[in-house]
Amino acid sequence: MTSSMTAFARVQVQDDWGSLVWEIRSVNHRYLEPHFRLPEQAREIEPGLREILRRQLNRGKIECSLRLQLAEGAQKLNLNEAVLEDVQSAVNKVETWFINASGVNPLEILRWPGVMENQETNLAPVHAAALKAFEQAITQLINMRQREGAELKQFVLTRLDGISEEVSTIRGVLPELIEAQRQKILDRLEEAKAELDPERLEQEMIILAQKMDVDEELDRLDTHILEVKRTLDKKGGIGRRLDFLMQELNREANTLSSKSINAGLTQSAVNLKVLIEQMREQIQNIE
Repeated sequence: MTSSMTAFARVQVQDDWGSLVWEIRSVNHRYLEPHFRLPEQAREIEPGLREILRRQLNRGKIECSLRLQLAEGAQKLNLNEAVLEDVQSAVNKVETWFINASGVNPLEILRWPGVMENQETNLAPVHAAALKAFEQAITQLINMRQREGAELKQFVLTRLDGISEEVSTIRGVLPELIEAQRQKILDRLEEAKAELDPERLEQEMIILAQKMDVDEELDRLDTHILEVKRTLDKKGGIGRRLDFLMQELNREANTLSSKSINAGLTQSAVNLKVLIEQMREQIQNIE
């Protein structure tokens, strides 16, 4: 299924340990370029997050933001009684040396390095929930990318139909235009035949015939149209191939323009280039 590279997803989880929120934004990019904003408690799961992205997505700049709020009591402070006893012993010794020494403020004791220590929180359930929620967010992101991709596919198909109509129009009028142009030139040459070398005249007619022959360009346009349609039905990343095909379509349209023999064909070539450019702009968003 054709996928866009532009999407947004948000997943929130609430549990006994607290809550977390994933927000993921995706925009078009030539390669897969993930960026993570994670709280310190979740840094160690970043490799797993990158692996999930690598398996699920092919292209796009992906901004992943995790907000984590642990419940009250999830992190507790403990007194290191051994250090506290050492500090108290030192305070008592100082007081024996200084008769006028005043009492020690308990808050100052608590700020002494090593007296207070954080109780190690079991983050395993938090990490597991974060990974699971991330996969859900990626699934949500992919679904949105596919919905937008379906719209982009229809946009491209509509423009392809427009190109096919222009090609059909050119094929229909081309024989008559070529014949009219040939006769016009023959009439002019007839008036000046006394002044022209017959061999040179034959060469000029051959060059003119080659210039007016656009059958190959029209055939290649038809071939590229079919290839774009086949590519749109493929799975996986197709954006780069579609971009290449747009270049090929544009090349044929330019050649048609250079071989134009009247204003009608010139306008058809311009119409083709407009349709191709419209497709090219939208294809930049296809994965």
